[in-house]
Amino acid sequence: MSLRTRFRRDRTLVLMTLPALLLVLVFNYVPVLGNVVAFQDYDPYLSENGFVAMLESPWTGLENFERIFSDSAFWLAVENTLVLFLLQLALFFPVPIVLALLINSIVRPRVRAVAQAIMYLPHFFSWVLVITVFQQIFGGAGIIAQTLREHGVEGFDLMTDPGIFKFLVTSEGIWKDAGWGIIVFLAALSAVSQDLYEAAAMDGAGRWRRMWHVTLPALRPVIALLLVLRVGDALTVGFEQLLLQRDAVGPDAAEVLDTYVWWNGIRNQDFGYAAAAGLVKGVVGLGLVLAANKVAHLMGEQGVYKK
Repeated sequence: MSLRTRFRRDRTLVLMTLPALLLVLVFNYVPVLGNVVAFQDYDPYLSENGFVAMLESPWTGLENFERIFSDSAFWLAVENTLVLFLLQLALFFPVPIVLALLINSIVRPRVRAVAQAIMYLPHFFSWVLVITVFQQIFGGAGIIAQTLREHGVEGFDLMTDPGIFKFLVTSEGIWKDAGWGIIVFLAALSAVSQDLYEAAAMDGAGRWRRMWHVTLPALRPVIALLLVLRVGDALTVGFEQLLLQRDAVGPDAAEVLDTYVWWNGIRNQDFGYAAAAGLVKGVVGLGLVLAANKVAHLMGEQGVYKK
């Protein structure tokens, strides 16, 4: 079938997708051209037009990248970012799967709907509100600290402890977004035929056996896809959440790549430096996606795209 014939057949679908394609083009692909700033000493005040300012800014080559790789603060931000990613991958990623399995095991639809609504409601809270809630519970003037002081225990303040900060950040992320993540897994579980469960039950499989041999295999493609996407997003571990708590624990504990770019690039108006750091992050993220997708293919899963 020729391309013209296929277009005539699917022209309605193509026209329906054009607005979405234009949005992606304008907001995702056109800004990529701005990466040229990473190779310049960009000065936005050279012109009222940002594009003209890029053309008139002096070219510096790889100077911004040399500054980044020689900066010890950059490598500290990389270390904190990777540690947070590994913690979230080990502690955060499995939680939506477990919650989806638990909700799916609830027989009564009304109870299941209420449980799901309660779990993903915190997703709609802003990070300011989430951190405020944790501050009221785990801070120096929080409920736990006040209760301990009433019993003669002083000095309890988890919100300003750099040693456990990464676990605190992971806990905040779990409370806020784990419930929202179960939606994808529940959608995958809804597509599993009940005949498989009935056949397994007739063969003598109990609840755990049915979960292991029917439910988890049904979730495996979705888990592989989300894991690939999560690995590709490894260098993005929450800008707003960490920026709000950076002063409380210090940059040694809270500085990640996103806050490093903002603090050293945007806040100090060193835009070329910030663009270079962001470009490094993007290239590494792309490499991680391709590598994780290759691993998914070796495991027999489709991943983000087919072979």
